[in-house]
Order: sequence, then C-alpha cells, then structure tokens
Amino acid sequence: MFSKKRALVATAAATAIALLAGCSGGSSDTDSSTGSTSGGETVSGGTLTIATATPPTSLSAQNTGFGSESLYTQAVYDSLLRAEPDGTISPHLATEWSWSEDRLTLTMQLRDDVTFTDGEAFNADVAAQNVLRFRDGTSSNASWLSRVADAQATGDYELTITMTEPDPSLEWYLTMNAGMQESPAAFDSPDVETTPVGSGLYVLNTDETVVGTTYVYDKNPDSWMPEEQYYDKLVLNLYADSSALINAIQGGQVNAGLINDTTTVPQAEAAGFSMVQYELDYQGLLLMDRDGTLAPELADVKVRQAINMAFDREALVDAFVSGYGTPTTQIWPVTSSSFDESLDSYYSYDPEGAKALLAEAGYPNGFTLSMPSSSAFPTQIFPLIQQQLADIGITAEYTDLAIGDFINDMIGAQYPAAFMQLQQDPTDWQIATFELTPEAIFNPFRVEDETVAELVDRIQQGDEAAGAELNTYVVEQAWFAPFYRMTTNFAVDGSTTAEAQTGNVYPYIWNIKPAA
Repeated sequence: MFSKKRALVATAAATAIALLAGCSGGSSDTDSSTGSTSGGETVSGGTLTIATATPPTSLSAQNTGFGSESLYTQAVYDSLLRAEPDGTISPHLATEWSWSEDRLTLTMQLRDDVTFTDGEAFNADVAAQNVLRFRDGTSSNASWLSRVADAQATGDYELTITMTEPDPSLEWYLTMNAGMQESPAAFDSPDVETTPVGSGLYVLNTDETVVGTTYVYDKNPDSWMPEEQYYDKLVLNLYADSSALINAIQGGQVNAGLINDTTTVPQAEAAGFSMVQYELDYQGLLLMDRDGTLAPELADVKVRQAINMAFDREALVDAFVSGYGTPTTQIWPVTSSSFDESLDSYYSYDPEGAKALLAEAGYPNGFTLSMPSSSAFPTQIFPLIQQQLADIGITAEYTDLAIGDFINDMIGAQYPAAFMQLQQDPTDWQIATFELTPEAIFNPFRVEDETVAELVDRIQQGDEAAGAELNTYVVEQAWFAPFYRMTTNFAVDGSTTAEAQTGNVYPYIWNIKPAA
C-alpha cells in the first residue's frame, strides 16, 4: 500500500521592513566595490551589501538570536567553534576539544592570540562568562545551553564545560550564537544591546547605522583572520517585502539577498543574479494530537497514514512554491546521516487507498478535523489542503487567526493538527528535542511513545544508528504529513559568490565572497 525540513513562519510571512531609498550595493568593478585575491593573498576593498528581511532582536552576544539574524552578529563576534558549509565542525577560538567518557565534561583548548576590538584579551575566563551569560540570557536560543551545569576556566586558555546530562548537539550550538564571544568590558555597558564588541571580521559603525533599517560595518583592522576580510565595508539593509527586495535587486542596490517569494526568482535571474539553492525547511501538516485528546481519530495510525496518502505532493510543490521544492514524507534533512531517500516517497498519492484505510479504522464516512489558518500564509494553501482532505472524506474546518495567535494556539495544544513550515535541524538530537520528545515545543500534546523514547535515549548516549531508526519509525507511524522540502534561493550578483550553509537560512558571512 505504501510506496512512494526557536519554528519559522511561512515564506509569505517574511517580516515587513521599510525600503531604503538610495542604499548602494557594490558595482561590478572589483577594484572599487569588492574584494579580490592576488597571489593567494586576500585583497579587501569596496562594499558588500546584503538584503535582509528580519531586524536583530539584540546585538548583545548574550541575547542575540540566530537563523535569519545571524549575519548581524557573525560580522562582529567570533564563536568557539565553526560549522563548515557541509556541517563539519572545525576549530575556531577553540583549537582542540574533547569529551569525558560519560559525555558530561567538555574540555576546550583556546587560542592565546585573540584581542577584542576594545583592547580586552580573550581567555578562558572570558569564554566561561560568555557561555553562562548566554545560558541565562534572553535569546530565543538560550535553551540550547539548558543542560550546561557550569563553565569554568581550568587554565588560562582551557575552558571546561560540565553538563547535567549529555547533549549531542552542544558542539553544534557552540558554532552559533551560543558560542559567540563578547568583550567582558561590554557586559555591563548601557549600550550592550546596540553596540557589540567582539573580535570578529568587522566592527559596527554606529554613526552610519540606522537601527531597524540599515546596519553598517567596517573592516576590523586588528582581526586575527585577515584572510577572510574580503571587503572594507559590509552593509545589511532591511526590505519591506518581496516587491521592495526585487526592486532593489533590479536597481543594483544589493549584491546578495534571500528571496522568500519564489515567484520573483525569474525577475532576479533576468537582472543578472544567480541562485544559491539549498533545502532548509519543510512544509506540511503536523498531526500533533496522536493520543486523540481533541480528535480521537488521530490516535489511530491508520487515520494518520490515510491523511499522508491524501496529498498529491508533486502538485503541492507546483501550487505552493512554484516548483521550488522536493516532495517528501520525512522530516529529516538530506544533510543528515539519518536521511533515507526511500522515505521521501513512503506514502504515495492514493485517495482510494486512503479511504480504505479510514474505513478499516472505523471511519467509512470520514470525520471533521479542526485546524487553524492564517492570512500570513499564501492564500491558496488552506483551500487546497481542504480539497485534498475532502477527497478522502475528511472535512477540514478552519479557524482563521493572526499569525501570533496561530503559533501560540498551535503550540498551546488548541488544535489537533495544523499546516506549518518548520526547520530541518542538522542533528538527530535537535530534531528529536524540537518535534518528538514530550518536552518538544512541536509536540504540544506531550505525546509519549516507548519506541521514540528508547531511540532518543540511544541518540543522547551517542548511538549513531539510532537516528535512522527513529526517522523510519516516525514516518511509519505518520506522526507528520510533510509535503515537501522547500528550496531556499539566496541570490547573488555577478560580482559575488556564496556557499549554502547546512542548518542556516543565510550563508555564513565569511562564505559570501567576491567572484573570481
């Protein structure tokens, strides 16, 4: 019967920001507007202008967000570790690291030659303070360090982090905002939220920055990694919507930017931009009420499987994202070692087979399923879902909500199922603790399952085979009805190149470079 990617708001719900008049991107003249290389050495110069869609919640390393906010702080702060584009974790401020046998103690050897832009020295004591400050701060990602019991300097340049329980994703978190390092002199500054002080590639130019509109950075003259300083100046401009962005692209006002509205990709390509494409999120139905608290029908795995068989995923890719997506029935990303290509097509589009399953489950006449809807999503999504469910006898009954209420009610267990766009996290542990465990934000009904619990425990203890088993089990049990992995389009002009970053919506700042 069976054959054949912290949550994100849908593509059409990109944050509305004002369009800047007269903002200037780099021209195609490498000497005046972009960096270049000569004889193997980096020659920086000119300005890189990137379009963004989300303002930073904070520029303090303690409280900053990541994802769509990552560029603002990556420009200023170095992290303890670095994630390469393919997800490999590499040394950065930490040159070596090792775990104790019980995976409760992480010991890191740190660089001894790094100085913050205010002259303060980086050392293990500073690193320990930054780790604990992030854990105790207001970042939307602070929970990433919730299992950190303490962080201490056990030598001038040796940092020891102790855990309350193993966390297989800690090293990954330390490549992002959880590992960012801020000057200790800035901790108590009244301007800490708006004037970042790090040791990174750039320094925020507060005189030229207009908060909420444009953020301007100058090259750090004392950077310990000058080979990655491809530009003299970095400008991050916020744009109001997809129309404002495409106008800026066509007007040559930016060198690069994330295109959320896939219908504008041909316009950007006609303006001489090329697309760096990668799959980051998935869209589909979250079948959350698997114990049948609000919808008794969803407690039956046959009903959940029937729902998966109701959808023509190829047609939904065309209708919802203009063909920029890959049909799938799994929530694991292609970058994961637990990804299984065969699970992309585990459920075929089979309305008659779905009806038969519903009849076997005791619902030959179908049932009514309550779900939220929102105008923040493209208007065609909800009627098409409703139609395809109706074709197997299920009546989708929507309550239209503002996006804030939509998300709050969904994670507050007010609806048994919902359409959503979610990230495909790079590690098995992140996926499990985001969507599968009883404490996961996207398991709002706190559903428990013995098999899931056993496999998640194995993942936590470092069993590399458990992730693939968990992926297969979740698909077979139809905990979700994914439609497709979305293709993310990061546009770059002819003078610029970029590498997609595993696990992040934007390429990392040092991987956006002048074209050869």
